[in-house]
Amino acid sequence: MNDRPTHLDSIVIGAGIAGIYMLHKLRDEAGLTVRAFDKAGDVGGTWYWNRYPGAAADVDSIVYRYSFDKEMLREWQWKTRYATQPEILDYLRAVVDRHDLRKDIQFDTAVQSLTYDEPSRLWTARTDSGEVFTARYVVSALGPLSSANFPDIPGRDTFAGPVVHTGAWPADLDVAGKRVGIVGTGSTGTQFICAAAPTVEHLTVFQRSAQYVVPSGDKPLSDTYLAEVRENYDEIWERVFTSRVGCGFQESQTPAMSVSEAERRRVFEEGWQAGNGFQFMFGTFADLPFDPAANEAAASFIRSKIQQTVRDPETARKLMPTDYYAKRPICNSGYYETYNRDNVTLVSTKENPIARITPTGVVTEDGTEHELDVLVFATGFDAMEGSYHRMDIRGRDGVRLGDHWGDAPSSYLGIAVNGFPNLFMVFGPNSVFCNLPPGLETQVEWIAQLVGSAEERGITRVEATAAAEEGWTTQCREMAEHSLFAQTESWIFGTNIPGRKRRTLFFFGGLGAYRERLGEIVAADYEGFTLDGRTAPVTV
Repeated sequence: MNDRPTHLDSIVIGAGIAGIYMLHKLRDEAGLTVRAFDKAGDVGGTWYWNRYPGAAADVDSIVYRYSFDKEMLREWQWKTRYATQPEILDYLRAVVDRHDLRKDIQFDTAVQSLTYDEPSRLWTARTDSGEVFTARYVVSALGPLSSANFPDIPGRDTFAGPVVHTGAWPADLDVAGKRVGIVGTGSTGTQFICAAAPTVEHLTVFQRSAQYVVPSGDKPLSDTYLAEVRENYDEIWERVFTSRVGCGFQESQTPAMSVSEAERRRVFEEGWQAGNGFQFMFGTFADLPFDPAANEAAASFIRSKIQQTVRDPETARKLMPTDYYAKRPICNSGYYETYNRDNVTLVSTKENPIARITPTGVVTEDGTEHELDVLVFATGFDAMEGSYHRMDIRGRDGVRLGDHWGDAPSSYLGIAVNGFPNLFMVFGPNSVFCNLPPGLETQVEWIAQLVGSAEERGITRVEATAAAEEGWTTQCREMAEHSLFAQTESWIFGTNIPGRKRRTLFFFGGLGAYRERLGEIVAADYEGFTLDGRTAPVTV
């Protein structure tokens, strides 16, 4: 690496889905000198680290990918409805090799600090190996779910066996034939539970919150279906980019209460059989996340499925959620059926909390010690903002990003922050809530367009105004408060971190509306940004 330049046009932090595409756009299309850094040993981001049994996308694989490479859309096809972690990692490696991006990615390197110098209008990046780089632009592609959250449980460090987080799964860990405990039953936890239960000696599930889980409907994709997809990708991507959640299915426009109870159950049953959590929440009826009556109809339907599926009445009771069906949608193959297995035990930690961890297992408040060989935490992430707190980022006048955010992160468009010129975030706080690849692609392309425009016009400083950041943050908060998502406890609002106050982390207006807003901002000459001392007006 020593023969490479230390001054660059742009630095990209992260080599996951966003960082890979950002490097391609800035280097190959904008013509800039760029280097990407990643602490991992290879590309993949989330899909490099999340190697736990059962790890897979839960959005249809045909749209869990890039749309920009038309030839690769025809050449690279998935085998099943949902792509597994190894398949996604192979795909991302193939994209990198196809576009010869690997030579400009520095692996096994963490950027520890970023400092902006106003006179030179340059950022200085320092790595964990002591290297120093400067660049006009920095794009952080850190991933919204990359900072693992471990609950603070007494005795956690005393456990004699492996203690692992699903977000950093050791490549050599095999749980087959072992007594395994898992804490957490979110999207990751439920995937692990379904995959591990048939192979382990015993699985003890420590459920913190009961979940609404819909069947995934996973299946092999036929050659005929894939041929149809290849021929219709333009139409498919148009539907993705103009929809609310960007998952490729036709989103419903029908209010649940506008039809009879019998029709609602028919539609819910059809959605249940079709599979997919996002499709059940947004494809059956239009107002499940907003209207309490519609939401209860869906919740009641799912609870009836739990009761029908789980043979033990007490286990079924523990599995039934009582809050709104308004967290990130989850789907799995055979989740509730797993609790009918003799080697699976469910512990509701709301009713029987974990008291402590010992060298040999987990002790609950009723005095029971659950003996374990492996302890797995599927306890999520410090979403959206956590990775930024791990770096020392200082903008104008030496202000730290963490101090600027205080007790709640903010941004303009999920992309830029006032006081931090030429620093752009891909999926920073208050980005659009949607299927990640098309959301990431949307922001990467917009950032590349903004940088390209600045380069062409000789603009050396691009910065979000304070008014634009405040206006966007307020809009996101007000929009979120009109949804039932705001009335549940989940990582979507940061409440999975103990002691943290509720905050808004997403724009809930939908991907289509978000893209429209980005287009309006460009048409108004980047309103809400200061361009080399000139401020475009902001309207939110």
